[in-house]
Amino acid sequence: MSTHAKRERLLLADLLEAAGPEAPTLCQGWTARDLAAHVVVRERRPDAAGGVVLGVLKNRLDRVQAEYAAKPYEELIQLIRTGPPRMSPFGLKQIDEAANTVEFYIHTEDVRRAQPDWSRRELDPVFADVLWARAERTARLLGRRSPVGLVLRRPDGQTAVAHKGTPVVTVTGEPGELLLFAFGRQDAATVGIEGDKEAVDRLHTAELGM
Repeated sequence: MSTHAKRERLLLADLLEAAGPEAPTLCQGWTARDLAAHVVVRERRPDAAGGVVLGVLKNRLDRVQAEYAAKPYEELIQLIRTGPPRMSPFGLKQIDEAANTVEFYIHTEDVRRAQPDWSRRELDPVFADVLWARAERTARLLGRRSPVGLVLRRPDGQTAVAHKGTPVVTVTGEPGELLLFAFGRQDAATVGIEGDKEAVDRLHTAELGM
């Protein structure tokens, strides 16, 4: 497994373990147990994981995920730590890095920021640049449902257009915070927002992300 994805994987597993199975997360309706089951199914059950994006598989995904959620919590945590099966595409370094770095970062913050005593962690510059590259690459996909024009901007001035339109709202923050915002965690992201008040209000309640 590659450096960033592996680090975020292990951090996510540690946070899930420390929080306990019934801890809340930022994923609406999901406890830590549900989130852990989601991560395991995504890597180990490709026959069901497609339900995340394909409606025809959603019932299968829900059923399989419920089966995994019923497993002992400690087993789910261990499956996350050990990673995907040997023959899984996720076991390839390039795919692991491409598919899991942001996935695990977002879910790590889903656990961290749902706790009452959470604190923001400082990301190293290299990792921040990796997250920004992903934000630039996926901005249009993540912002496709925005009801207003949406621009993501780093503090250094680099920008990515997530949605064309008017009025325009500009969201400024560190790359990790911008990704959280663009993945639909608007209320949990530490960002500055500029734009028409009504447009900003509409953006805060929009269903952004995948």
